Amino acid sequence: MGWRKRTVWATLLAGALSLALLGGIGAREIVADPIVRTTRVALPHWPAGAPPLTVALISDIHIGNRAMDAHRLARIVDQVNGRRPDLVLLAGDFVIGHDAAGGAGLAARLTVPLSKLRARIGRYAVLGNHDHWTGADRVRRALRAAGIPTLANQSVRAGPVTIVGIDDAYSGHDDIARAFAGTGTGAMVAVTHSPDVIPRLPAGQAPLLLAGHTHCGQVVWPTGRGAITVSPTNGQRLYDPRYRCGRIDDPGRTVIVTAGVGGGTAPIRLGAPPDWWLITVGGGVSRSRR
Repeated sequence: MGWRKRTVWATLLAGALSLALLGGIGAREIVADPIVRTTRVALPHWPAGAPPLTVALISDIHIGNRAMDAHRLARIVDQVNGRRPDLVLLAGDFVIGHDAAGGAGLAARLTVPLSKLRARIGRYAVLGNHDHWTGADRVRRALRAAGIPTLANQSVRAGPVTIVGIDDAYSGHDDIARAFAGTGTGAMVAVTHSPDVIPRLPAGQAPLLLAGHTHCGQVVWPTGRGAITVSPTNGQRLYDPRYRCGRIDDPGRTVIVTAGVGGGTAPIRLGAPPDWWLITVGGGVSRSRR
């Protein structure tokens, strides 16, 4: 074998070994215990004298593949309970799958672990695109059996704040006007699945918006560019890359996008580990840390 052929084979072998190594790392990262990210956000119209609240944001459970089964979800629930949040908000994509047949039987696996979530003021959910694709009624029933109401373009008062649940924009189920109808001018936290909804929010609405869906890119190269995006690229429902991950402070609005705790269809994560957020909301100066 000539030196040129040896060089080609050596290059191919090195590439294959590198891919295998990255695949192994990614396969471990996708099932790792989620990182808990923390931040503080000052909300307008916070009631005078009311103490701050802690809000747990959890998204993209995607039960049904190797990245998420009932046992791993139970461990995550224990992790959340250990931080003693006042509120728990679940931002959709509870199951995996793209159609009713693919999602059959998955939603029922959510009930037992999620029923053990503890929050002093309440637990609320919105649905994601996979939930709508595989059977929204099944997911709602499973959540209801766990004692978790689903907000579909609805709001609810929870202690000193109003929780506004905007249904999933990516699958076309959002109705912003309906979601905010009758909410008034008090302290407000909005939760939705996809950040696709952000460009359609009127100025001054949703001073704090919580979302998931993006998986923070799921596979992120050292350059910081995400290899996997979960919104389409037709120019009409592509989330702004600015909202791919983390805390984003816009004029008049703070957006927090979690990487989620599950894995979706792709079986690996690289550079975008699973996470959930613990957000302290109240009056005063906003401070961020990760």
